[in-house]
Amino acid sequence: MTTTEATCNYPGCARPVLARKGPGRPSEYCDLPGHVRWRAWRERQRLNQEGDQGAAIVTVTNQPGPTTSARIKADELLGQFRGLSEQLTQTLRQAVGELATLSDPSVAEAQVQAAQAEAARRVAEAEQATLAAERGQREAERAGQQAEAAAEDAAEAAELAEQRAGEAEQARLAAEEALTRTVERAETELSVMREHAAAEIDSVRREGAEQVDRVRAEAAEQAEQVRQRAADELDRVRKDAAAEVDRIRAECARQLAAVAAEREDLRARAERAEVAAERAEQSAEDSRGELGRAREELSAVRVQAGEQQARARTELAAVRAEATLAVEEARQIAGERVAAVNEARAQTLARAERAEAQLDRVLAELDRLRQAAPKPETP
Repeated sequence: MTTTEATCNYPGCARPVLARKGPGRPSEYCDLPGHVRWRAWRERQRLNQEGDQGAAIVTVTNQPGPTTSARIKADELLGQFRGLSEQLTQTLRQAVGELATLSDPSVAEAQVQAAQAEAARRVAEAEQATLAAERGQREAERAGQQAEAAAEDAAEAAELAEQRAGEAEQARLAAEEALTRTVERAETELSVMREHAAAEIDSVRREGAEQVDRVRAEAAEQAEQVRQRAADELDRVRKDAAAEVDRIRAECARQLAAVAAEREDLRARAERAEVAAERAEQSAEDSRGELGRAREELSAVRVQAGEQQARARTELAAVRAEATLAVEEARQIAGERVAAVNEARAQTLARAERAEAQLDRVLAELDRLRQAAPKPETP
């Protein structure tokens, strides 16, 4: 065997590692008998636990009576294996506890349990080999060699478990770091979202208030305009109706005056005719023929007066009907204009109701935005 530049993996040893010739895994320890894998692992465990628990001391009490060197060696190996098993069990439990915090602890725990079972199986085999050492030195030596190999395998399994535990710890730390970054990023995004939501709510509140004020002002202005137009239209309708009624009354009065004047004229003519008839009767002796003519003239005048009176009555009835029709038309026009005023008023009320409904929708939207905005976290 030749030496290489690599040093021994036993804690505290700086001796060079002996390079083996032939197949197999290269050696990691020097040529000292005690510097083997399982002893190195035990020494590392002792150094790691020295600060908290103190050095783990295994006391082996030899039974009284004659013993052989093989029995002593077997007892020593048995005590070492038992200490190794206890330390391996404790280490595996710690590894299981660390692996339980990972995202998939069942897989790691199963691996650790498998390694623990394998170590326990090998320790059991080592114990059986130790018990077999009582039958003879050669069997004890062979069992010791097997036990040493088993211990090396157990130490390798323990190192693998320790390595996996370290990887699990690194994974846990990485997961915690990633979780911390995620939480910080989420808090930052949440803060930005809160700021944006607050700004949006303020903007919506301002826009809603401005829109409400604008709608109210427009509704009030439109209502006032409609009221003013309705009042002006109603006054104009009243004035037009009054003027039309006055005109119709004046026309009726004029026509009635004309009829009365014509009636007076007829009455005067009739009176003159009667006077003429009386005169004719008084002068009957002078002229009978004049009396007849006078009577005929009186009859004609009376007939003409009756016709004129009937015609006057007809004209008066027509004037009265025309006046009644004009009054009805004026009333109908006034009613239509009043209906138009009422319709305009109803439209104004509908616009005001729509404005109020729009205001209610804006206020409801404001309430919804306020409820949807994220609430600040309480410390």
